[in-house]
Amino acid sequence: MEDAIGLDRQAEKPGTRRIIPGEDLMEHLSRFAREFLKALRNLLPIVIVVVLFQLLVFRSMPDDPLELVAGLLVVAMGIALFLYGLDLSIFPVGKNLANQFVRSGALGLLLPFGFAIGFAASVAEPAVIAVAEQAQLVSNGRINARVLRFVIAVSVGLVLILGILRVLRGWAVYKLLIAGYAVALGLTYIAPPEIIGLAYDSGGVTTNIVSVPLIAAIGLGLANSIRGRSLLADGFGLVALCVMVPMIGVQLYGIWVYTFGAAGPAPPVTDPGEDPADWVVGMILGLASMVREVLPIVAVVLFFQWVALRRRLPHPLRAVIGFIMVLVGLYAFVVGLKLGLFPLGTLMAEQLIEQGVPALILLFALLIGFAVTMAEPALVAIGEQAQDASPGKINAFAVRVIVAVGVALGIGFGVFRILVGGPFHYFIMAAYAVAIVLVFFAPKYIVALAFDLGGVTTSEVTVPLVTALGIGLAAAVEGRDVLIDGFGLIAYASIFPVISVILYAMVMEKFPRLRRKPA
Repeated sequence: MEDAIGLDRQAEKPGTRRIIPGEDLMEHLSRFAREFLKALRNLLPIVIVVVLFQLLVFRSMPDDPLELVAGLLVVAMGIALFLYGLDLSIFPVGKNLANQFVRSGALGLLLPFGFAIGFAASVAEPAVIAVAEQAQLVSNGRINARVLRFVIAVSVGLVLILGILRVLRGWAVYKLLIAGYAVALGLTYIAPPEIIGLAYDSGGVTTNIVSVPLIAAIGLGLANSIRGRSLLADGFGLVALCVMVPMIGVQLYGIWVYTFGAAGPAPPVTDPGEDPADWVVGMILGLASMVREVLPIVAVVLFFQWVALRRRLPHPLRAVIGFIMVLVGLYAFVVGLKLGLFPLGTLMAEQLIEQGVPALILLFALLIGFAVTMAEPALVAIGEQAQDASPGKINAFAVRVIVAVGVALGIGFGVFRILVGGPFHYFIMAAYAVAIVLVFFAPKYIVALAFDLGGVTTSEVTVPLVTALGIGLAAAVEGRDVLIDGFGLIAYASIFPVISVILYAMVMEKFPRLRRKPA
């Protein structure tokens, strides 16, 4: 089983971003500075979109441009801390844990571990909470936010069991995806229209900025520990399954609710206020909420590491420092977004809707979809893992660009549907049908990664802006229903990148000279 620690040894290679005991402090600072500059470069598309629309369309400047600049700097600092912390804690801990399960022969513990990780990662996910509360509000209480969160969390836990079995048994991921999406699309015919957009969005919001790297690390660790498995074809795919199954669970819940349920109380709408003291309290509560989000995942990992496997955590100091960096980086990232980008993005969406020019709304949707995806930290992390797992086949930067193009087209397509009308399920079923057909012609190594990348595009950056745009459009366009038409943009932002990545891989296989070597 010497190959079981192959990925961990990759962390020791010179030139990587991993912190090795005994290295010079200045080297750490130099690497972090490079991460910070890279994060600033990733944020550049957002700045360009904002400046162009403010100067050319609205012919004005933000009320407080310094606040926007400060927000961008805080976001860049958060991304750099987050990615550096991932390499110290979540990636090596997840891979080592999967290796230990296999090497110790404790495969029976893998399945409850998978369920516990999936449930813990989803039940406290802020995006799931936000979407669930919004669904309860616009459905007049018919959809219960707590029950909806529980349905999503159980779905993710169950599908991680399936995903782990797939890696252990060597099942082809495309067969599971085709069967699962056939069920999801079949349910779309009989599910009430009020639940369909929400169900497809629920699949996109289950995978967050912390759970995606951990789930991916577990899959890669398992594939690396079992002889005959491919890192690219077998290591990826868990995130894709976590996106698919909640769509089925939420549609089943919606069928039950709209058949036997009744309206209930909607969640109260609170006013955050403008008092500086309220802002400080809000920041403290935000940090506490983030700790609450990550704590269940940490508790599951430590329980199985110490109690079930009875093993010490490898490099505990490194893991603790890395985890703190992830937490602080994630918090800084969210604070920076709230400080400048979210209010400005929401304001620009409202201004475009008020102007009522469909072409400008579509252009904004395309550009902002591309820009926010290029800045998505989880996409950066998974792209680099894919490049490491497939030397010469996958280029991390090229994949990010292709995914960003897919998200832009998906959001643009979803906005077009809201503007012109038409049943949501016909459009989304057509998109998934195209993806499933392409699976039969795509190189098999790319299928799992492509569907994984569709799941990582809808995280803390994309979800708030896209949700605000969809609900705002549905409320502003005459004849649209907020519950039926306001949700669904996240679903398009998840499936279109799958199509774009598969097409990219097919072109690279057909014309190998176009493939760029990783830098």
